Parts: sequence; structure tokens; C-alpha cells
Amino acid sequence: MQPYANNELKRLTKTPKLYFCDTGLCAFLSMWLTRDTLMNGAASGHYFENYVVMELIKNYAYAKFTANLTYYRDANMKEIDVFVEADFQIHPLEIKKSANPNRRKTRKFEVVDKANRERGSGGIICMCEEVIPIDEKDCFIPCNLI
Repeated sequence: MQPYANNELKRLTKTPKLYFCDTGLCAFLSMWLTRDTLMNGAASGHYFENYVVMELIKNYAYAKFTANLTYYRDANMKEIDVFVEADFQIHPLEIKKSANPNRRKTRKFEVVDKANRERGSGGIICMCEEVIPIDEKDCFIPCNLI
């Protein structure tokens, strides 16, 4: 996944992030061989993020409209997992392997205001059971909806 690039946002990281299309192969090559190890191990959050990003890419690949998927990371290590750029808006998404993530994670979304682009709705994709509003633009999004 390519990093978000914009002239207004200085000091961005320009290194792409690598995701595996086949998380089963990734787990095998990493020697994480059991379901319990993947669900509870130290890298479980990384595997969950990989799964969510690949599902988003697949969904937009088959959608009638196009969207550009990027990520944001600056020199201060502030990171937003996914920027969905569609209809001249940026929709920021965080990915957390938790049923009840910290709602303060959406404060990072304020960086979009510096990008001279309109900020659309965003949220935190997590393991909650239903969509839960955080504020007027953001919500907790169940991973089973993607």
C-alpha cells in the first residue's frame, strides 16, 4: 500500500507498506501454525490489520466506483492505517483487534484537515458486534461488515 502524498503535509514517510494477499501463507512462513497462536499471539494485531486491508482492497476492486487506498505516517510516527480517497474526500480508518478500542484514536484524524481536502466519515474497524457512533463523523465499524 502506497503512503498518502500531499504537498500540504510535510515530512511524510514514503515507504510503502507490504500486505500479504494470502494470510495463511504468511502465517505458515512465519511459523505461526495454529489458530490459537494467530488469535492470541504477539502478531495477532498485524494479521488482523492485514486481513482488513486485503478485504478493503478486494471490495474496492469489484465496486462500481473507484477509491484510492493509502496510509498516512509522518516523521513523528503518527500513523493512520487506511485513507480511503473517494469523491474528493478522505475517509480515515484505524484498524484495531479489540471489541472495545479507545475512542481517542480518532483524534489522529485531525491531520486530514491539514491536507487541504475535505474529511469524510471515518472510524475504527474493530471486532465490535454493531456499528457504534463515536462522534458526528466517526464510528466503530464491525470487521464483519467489510
